[in-house]
Amino acid sequence: MWRARRWPERRRTASSGRANTHVIHHAGKILALVEAGLPYEMTSELGTVGPRDFGGRLTTGMTAHPKELDGELHFFGYGVVPPYLTYHRLDAAGELVESRAVEVPGPTMMHDFTVTEHYVIWLDLPVVFDMERLGKGMPFSWSDAYGARLGVMDRAGVTRWFDVDPCYVFHVGNAREDAQGRVVLDGVRYSRDYFNRTWKVIGGSTDPTPQAGAAVLHRWTLDLDGAVKEEQLDDRSVEFPTFNEDRLGRASRYLYAVTGGEVVKYDTERGTSTITPVDGHAGEAVFVPRAGARAEDEGWLMSIVDDRLLVHEATDLHEVASVRLPRRVPAGFHGSWIAD
Repeated sequence: MWRARRWPERRRTASSGRANTHVIHHAGKILALVEAGLPYEMTSELGTVGPRDFGGRLTTGMTAHPKELDGELHFFGYGVVPPYLTYHRLDAAGELVESRAVEVPGPTMMHDFTVTEHYVIWLDLPVVFDMERLGKGMPFSWSDAYGARLGVMDRAGVTRWFDVDPCYVFHVGNAREDAQGRVVLDGVRYSRDYFNRTWKVIGGSTDPTPQAGAAVLHRWTLDLDGAVKEEQLDDRSVEFPTFNEDRLGRASRYLYAVTGGEVVKYDTERGTSTITPVDGHAGEAVFVPRAGARAEDEGWLMSIVDDRLLVHEATDLHEVASVRLPRRVPAGFHGSWIAD
């Protein structure tokens, strides 16, 4: 049984840090994100405005993977002292209107989460704060004692927890509620051994790149009466799942991911996949919808490959543009398409 180490009581306050993991647009603001600190507001010309704590109301860090649904921005902060997990919500005007502690047994490292039309989906998994790793990269390690579970939180803040096979998930794809009222979640699942090998190779970065092994696309189907179905959808090692985010939290058919040298398109209805090779290391393929699109996959995929920006048609993955960048961009992090 997991027993959390007791920490001295102190007031939780968020700090500024290197907002180097993701960038989003919400309520007319561009925010650069890192989960260990506050978001930084930027100008449209990429100038720094400064850290945002929403009038002092945000006292935790902000995940690098917030989810915008119906104009509201859902996000969370995690930490090494209680409360270990806190849910937050911004309204359409960018005001922080809700902050709620979510009970978890210890200081879990929760990199991602997602939402559906009626629920928030939590990943309470066995990578936790490790005092012995302080000063040695990210101070987290796998704990067999912690357990693994997914949480389904309704909008009143009530969470139902589902035990799952031990694993870790850095990044999720989409989630939805099906016709039977079950919650269906797709994500990239790491086994214990593969997580430990990857964590050692990447030196504690919180955004892995795919390597030979078993970080595979997986699906969890959560029946709110208590049953869980788990299934592997592919045996290819992938990372950075993306999709048409106009379908966030609702039924969607297509999911995109990358391997070291390929962009992958999954048709989750047919259970098939299509790949296209790239000359170099494929970064996250961000979906950009076509104006006036009628089909879910009408648009483009934009991916940084070393010192180039590659653009592929999302329908059949054929390359339509390659833009040489003024310098090489290190692999591993995230981006968003923000219309001018």
